[in-house]
Amino acid sequence: MNSSTSSEQTILVTVNGDDRPGITAGVMDVIGSSGATIEDVEQIVVRAKLHLSMVVRVPPRRDLIKELLLFGWQQKMQVDFEIVNETPTPRPPGLVVTLVGTEIHPLEFAAVASMCARVGGNIDRITRLARYPVMAYELVVRGARSDELRRNLLLAGRDLRCDLAVVHEGLAQRGARLIVMDVDSTLIQNEMIDLLAENAGYASEVAEVTERAMAGELDFEASLVERVALLKGLPESAIADARSRIKLTPGARTFVQTLNVLGYRTAIVSGGFTSITESLARDLGIDHAYANTLEVVDGTLTGRVIGDIVDRERKAELIKELAQIEGISVEQVVAVGDGANDLAMLEAAGLGIAFNAKPVVQDAADTTINVPYLDAILFMLGVRRDHIEAAGLG
Repeated sequence: MNSSTSSEQTILVTVNGDDRPGITAGVMDVIGSSGATIEDVEQIVVRAKLHLSMVVRVPPRRDLIKELLLFGWQQKMQVDFEIVNETPTPRPPGLVVTLVGTEIHPLEFAAVASMCARVGGNIDRITRLARYPVMAYELVVRGARSDELRRNLLLAGRDLRCDLAVVHEGLAQRGARLIVMDVDSTLIQNEMIDLLAENAGYASEVAEVTERAMAGELDFEASLVERVALLKGLPESAIADARSRIKLTPGARTFVQTLNVLGYRTAIVSGGFTSITESLARDLGIDHAYANTLEVVDGTLTGRVIGDIVDRERKAELIKELAQIEGISVEQVVAVGDGANDLAMLEAAGLGIAFNAKPVVQDAADTTINVPYLDAILFMLGVRRDHIEAAGLG
């Protein structure tokens, strides 16, 4: 018998049955009235079925088991008991594994669980985060060799029909306070320069260079200078026309609004142009916006960019500068991007997410999202769909 006196016991109590108001209160009342104390408690409800587990320290000469069995019989609940060691089982540091996909098959759960077990990990808890527009689940894994689990799961994720993220439990996930996003093909579905090039009559030429630059085949700064030069002579009104044709990525507005409600700070860091990004930031309520500035003289584009170009290296510098401005560490920054120009930014942040990205970016990022909804990134932060809906944003 485990006891600190001759008859004191530590008991694991589990209560299962149809959930309804008053069950938890009734159990606690029985325990409290007996003079017992609770060492630990967890409760979950799945499809209206209650599962309540408690570790209870029972004082000498009190028959709590009989009283709880009577309560269970009266309430038509199943009550089970097990005498356990009074010393709590150590809980090793945990990893949070997030699965996101249009559908998550049991075999994908099996593959993830097998990978966890292979590196010494045990799944401590599984929580559903969302059922639509995608399925999302969060697994807390304990005891795994973290670097090995992260590496193997991210490699395995390429063969699964879902996306996987692996972060340390605690501040690495919940402590994220600043979300920094690329704009072209991330926050919006378009490429800003391609929209402008259509008005200049160079759509195909510019689009080809843009695609090669985003795939990492061309130096971004040189390619930007080359493309902007083709805009020479374009009237400034073409910028407003391009802005009017911008299409937000599905879920973008919900994503930013939810972050704002939750108290996150947001930023966009773009290889595009301030004349468009600044209006996007105002419209969506984004806190910081950085991009390139097109030179305009007498109402006409000169084909040049003013000031330093926001390229791959500058984006990484801005991660550090924004963290300093917000008074946080870079480990609390999440960066989201899709192109080769985002690689250094994703690496510099505490968590780098490749969103529907080019292969070179997916290979290098901490995790990937390949569903078409930007707000799916919220699930990588542990935000649940019902929280979004409760805020009137879903």
